[in-house]
Amino acid sequence: MTANSGWRPRHDDPLFILAMDHRESFGRTLFDVKNDQPDAAEVAAMRAAKHLIYEGLREALPAVTHGRIGVLVDERYGQSVIDSVRGSEQPLVLAVPVEASGHEWFTLEWGQEWLKHVETVRPDYSKVLVRDNPDFDPKEREGQFERLAEVSAGLRGIGVPMLYELLVPATDAQLAQAGQDAARYDHDIRPGLVTRVIADNYAHGVEPAIWKVEGLETVAAARQVAEQAKAGGRTTDLIVLGRDAPADRLDHWLEVACQVEEFVGFAIGRSIWEDAVRGYEASDRGEAAVARVRDQVAERYLGFIAHWKR
Repeated sequence: MTANSGWRPRHDDPLFILAMDHRESFGRTLFDVKNDQPDAAEVAAMRAAKHLIYEGLREALPAVTHGRIGVLVDERYGQSVIDSVRGSEQPLVLAVPVEASGHEWFTLEWGQEWLKHVETVRPDYSKVLVRDNPDFDPKEREGQFERLAEVSAGLRGIGVPMLYELLVPATDAQLAQAGQDAARYDHDIRPGLVTRVIADNYAHGVEPAIWKVEGLETVAAARQVAEQAKAGGRTTDLIVLGRDAPADRLDHWLEVACQVEEFVGFAIGRSIWEDAVRGYEASDRGEAAVARVRDQVAERYLGFIAHWKR
């Protein structure tokens, strides 16, 4: 695919993204990298691990009989994956992040050079990761909206759609309202906050092509979020993100999303490959270990696709 291919996902022609654009957390949790400053050996190991994850995805491709396969990967450790996606005989959807990893508020990875990176890579989607909540600091939120609006306008100017990954963590007061129960926060409180954050982004001129949102617990909540995403006749779509959730929780989120027309797929990462990579790094890294990672990644990726009911 190319950024100007004209294809867009639909509920009956979904987009199934394997996400591996993690950088700071990838190094910290799997390679014991300190302060996001890996040495040369750690960089090489992370790059090799990302390519191995991609090989697992490639192993799954023949079994994907509907929808389109996507890869979300970073330039820092995943350039070989980007190159392989571009050279693939089977069209794959490529998404690349523009945000810096490990920051509380949205920060551009490449500073003022960010748009040049997008123009060089020409992904099908440029991804932004944003943590927001209507009860966060108003001044910080306003600055974040300004930066996001600049990115939205810049991407629109070169014809690359924005993939907006939205995380809405609870404030202390909201968690207290939920009785310190994170599951209750997800069920009762988060859907309303997500709709408010989406509306706030629109009010500031931020216009994603796809909202990548945390899974919703009920069909009613998913419809509430979708209605806001489509406000004003927008053609924006939604996909479910993984949030490193257990498989049964992700299965539930996908089953909910499948009942809402505006949801058009998923982007799942660590739940697919984290255990496989950890096991590989602790092994002898021989051919059998490589084969295990490929098999585990392919099996888990296909397992989530199986929960997307047409």
